[in-house]
Amino acid sequence: MLFMILKVPILYNTATQKKEPLEPLREGEVLIYCCGPTVYARAHIGNLRTYIFEDLLCRTLRFLGYQVRHVMNITDIGHLSEDNEEDKIVRSARQQGTTAEIIAERYTNLFFEDADHLNIARPTIVCKATDHVDDMINLIQRLEKRGLAYQMGGNVYFDTARFPHYGALARLDLEKQRAGTRVAIDTNKHSEHDFVLWFTRSKFEKQAMRWESPWGIGYPGWHIECSAMSMRWLGEQFDIHCGGIDHVPVHHTNEIAQSEGATGKPWVRYWLHGEFLLMNREKMAKSEGGTIILPSLVKEGFDPLDYRYFCLGAHYKSQLHWSKEAMHAARRARQKLHIHTQQLLQTCPTTPSTQPLSSTAAQYYENGINALADDLNSPQLLAQVWMICKDTKLPPSEQLRLILLFDRVLGLSLSAKSNAKEMDEERAAIEALIVQREHARARRDWAAADAIRLQLTERNIVLEDGKEGTTWRRAHPADVPLAAQ
Repeated sequence: MLFMILKVPILYNTATQKKEPLEPLREGEVLIYCCGPTVYARAHIGNLRTYIFEDLLCRTLRFLGYQVRHVMNITDIGHLSEDNEEDKIVRSARQQGTTAEIIAERYTNLFFEDADHLNIARPTIVCKATDHVDDMINLIQRLEKRGLAYQMGGNVYFDTARFPHYGALARLDLEKQRAGTRVAIDTNKHSEHDFVLWFTRSKFEKQAMRWESPWGIGYPGWHIECSAMSMRWLGEQFDIHCGGIDHVPVHHTNEIAQSEGATGKPWVRYWLHGEFLLMNREKMAKSEGGTIILPSLVKEGFDPLDYRYFCLGAHYKSQLHWSKEAMHAARRARQKLHIHTQQLLQTCPTTPSTQPLSSTAAQYYENGINALADDLNSPQLLAQVWMICKDTKLPPSEQLRLILLFDRVLGLSLSAKSNAKEMDEERAAIEALIVQREHARARRDWAAADAIRLQLTERNIVLEDGKEGTTWRRAHPADVPLAAQ
């Protein structure tokens, strides 16, 4: 099979701490596993930033010509705060007076609802932990046969002392690291770094979700889930493993140990991690409170794609500081870009994709591809799109063609028309501002009138004052270059 790879991407590999060219195991195909949500509560926008980054990765690889097999798990069992704490899903079910199964289904559905609103494409395969318990048991048995697991106090533990490279991903200093600050150290462990593979006993004896196993009735630890499910759907070796940066020191470190311990060979070639969304200089986290969910943004008048634009404006490896001001700026920028694209769609004929680009347009195209291939540099790609919009020498038809091409990666739905309700609300807001401006002019408050005109200009609205009063229209692409973002 022939593959048309436009450019080989260079990706930052957490394992080597440097950028490396992508060399997939299979020519032209990339196998990706992403840690999915733990469905005990609604994902907050900090969680969703990670999934936007992973969507950007998959869209970029497909844009560059690769086939992508993207697997994501749903953690609907086994996610404990510490080795001996209660399953978070069970705790949520008890607090809400329902069952763990209902909680998991409810928050799984809400996660995908949010993902759809953010234009996050569905993974090739979504796998639930509760459907793969047998795979987890089989993997633990393999670890036992290789002498890497032991039973103590009714539980099965991974013996990190028997795995020489434990902690390499996170550059852990095992002599300095100390386990569990929230709860007492598990005295069943040989070492404080060991972790549970299977529970038959914990301080929560009436665990709601339990399965038969060779070690007794119990349930899996969190870390074993991703190893078992990724191997089930991608094989014992695959290309890319993604997740949030907070997974590096524990979850992904433990995944590597048990996966490579079981197979005796390298597991993942490239590790990609998204950075935190910060709120008041702290990581946004469910356990810390003060989180924001996507519906809360919508209630405040934001489109979910405003948040996607906000995230794309920063590199996925950079910490991103949340603020209302930044969100308002993202909304204004996305709306300008959407309006500009809609105007081009109304005025430009459709250009065949086979028609060669002009030298100027071809350079923009190359610059955009270079940005994507340079470790998913979405801020640089957005900058190229804005340069395309503001280049009055570039024919509108080529502007449109380039914008729509790059929107396949950006995922901002720039070609989609606003719905009628949004258009009516926008029209009402514009006309209300015009009335305010007329009142300001009547009282000769020119500063206030000019401020309102500027506000409308930033929204791509042109005011025309005449004898019959003030009328308005949307700016045409040929009127003036778009204002800076």
